Amino acid sequence: MLLSEAGLPRMSARVFAYVLADDAEIYTARELSEGLRVSPAAVSGAVRQLVQAGLLAKERAPGSRVDHYRVYDDDIWSSIMAQRRPFIVRTLEVLSEGLEVIGTERPGGRRIRETIEFYRFIEEHMWAAMAEWQKHRRHAADRAFTGGSSDPGNPPHKPDTSEK
Repeated sequence: MLLSEAGLPRMSARVFAYVLADDAEIYTARELSEGLRVSPAAVSGAVRQLVQAGLLAKERAPGSRVDHYRVYDDDIWSSIMAQRRPFIVRTLEVLSEGLEVIGTERPGGRRIRETIEFYRFIEEHMWAAMAEWQKHRRHAADRAFTGGSSDPGNPPHKPDTSEK
């Protein structure tokens, strides 16, 4: 599974893929267990990890004893990226403090300096890319609403206007 290859534990990857691809908006652990044909214990650990990672939201109706899970946000990928920003900011802080101690004259200091530049680059360009993604997402939704294709593998048909 692709998500497992990216480092997500196998059961968490299966649960997330199921929630992402299935038609329901919200799931109980029991529904996930039945849908995936796995034990409730396996689902319990997976949803706990997915909630901690910010990939799933956990909700409970007032007076209910049953937890429900859903994709954290309709724009899940923007949410995931936004959740990574504090890590990037903290990484820059820690590396900058380390660089002050080590200095840039030594090889380790130069590697830390390079890492700082990398994270600065990522932070700057990540937010620019996210803004572009939001524009693209709105445009794709407009195309889908007006009958144009939003599938990059299946562009809208354009009539052949060349003379033969």
